Amino acid sequence: MAAQIERFGSAKTQPLLSIVVLNCNGVMWLPKCFETILGQTIIDQIETIMVDNNSTDTSVATAREWFAKFPNACIVRNSENLGFCEGNNSGARAATGRWLLFLNNDTWMEPDCMEKLVSGTEKIGAAASTPLVLNYPDNSFQDFGFFGFDLFGLPSGSSTATSTREIFIAGGCSYLIRTDVFNQIGMFDSEFFIYSDDSDLSWRVWIAGYKVAGIYEARLHHRGAAGVNPSGGITTVEFRTTDRKRFLTNRNSLLTLLKNCHSILLLTMILQIPLLFAESIVGAILLHRWSFARESFWSVLKDCWRLRHYTAQKRKEVAAFRKRSDFWMLRFFRLRPNRWFEVTRLFKFGMPRVDAK
Repeated sequence: MAAQIERFGSAKTQPLLSIVVLNCNGVMWLPKCFETILGQTIIDQIETIMVDNNSTDTSVATAREWFAKFPNACIVRNSENLGFCEGNNSGARAATGRWLLFLNNDTWMEPDCMEKLVSGTEKIGAAASTPLVLNYPDNSFQDFGFFGFDLFGLPSGSSTATSTREIFIAGGCSYLIRTDVFNQIGMFDSEFFIYSDDSDLSWRVWIAGYKVAGIYEARLHHRGAAGVNPSGGITTVEFRTTDRKRFLTNRNSLLTLLKNCHSILLLTMILQIPLLFAESIVGAILLHRWSFARESFWSVLKDCWRLRHYTAQKRKEVAAFRKRSDFWMLRFFRLRPNRWFEVTRLFKFGMPRVDAK
């Protein structure tokens, strides 16, 4: 069923930027998010789109109340939860801006964030970018995208930022990309549903001959994992995951490599498989749950095999716009392992709680 679209305000010219806010039962986060969008210094050049993935709370009513104040806004209502990827794609199809910003609902922005993000991205000559991401309640550092990939083909995390720079992957909570580039490289992969979507999209941006940047002067605050780790309100107080999350995260990280690597970097996928196996066994032992090993490894391999024809088709699509080889992409190889963040999180929050779904 086609999405229902409800528009607010009147746009006389094409907006510079379309902000797509994806939402599913996230009404508690929307007022702050919308308030800071409305307070942007370039609000008259912004189209705001809330994509609602079939919420059962009062999210749509809240959006209508706020969007009545906006110069240019719309609500895209999906009849089912399409996940992060296809949900955002549906918002992008309704957008009219020259730039797209995919924004998590558990975020809020400094007043000049969008002005500095777009101008900074244009100045550095990038087609995609992310702002400096700070923690939701204060100005402490959270994220600045990913600077490269490790030996296993997994994103290698950023260190505390000091200036605008090229990065390998723009973070998914606030991903800016030129609309024409987003369409050229195939949008988000709907098969992913959620997780590793920012990694896959950034691989394709670089492969297509463009670049990704982190814009230090643009500041945004993010709660992070609000749907999976809801306890603590605006502050994360525990580490929780689900069998489904581990399945999607691990499967999509392999699919990202299978789709986007074409020669030497396929070796990283071969190395990643035993890493995922070892993690699944250790996790199952520590958590006393065989289902964790099954879903985080064996089901991952089974589903990658199921999607082999789909992956082959995606490889052909990437080959059609490829301008950079695996050897060119080796400049993003980093010794810093992806899993170091997992280790530090264990020290901070202890063993994760693994919910059944």
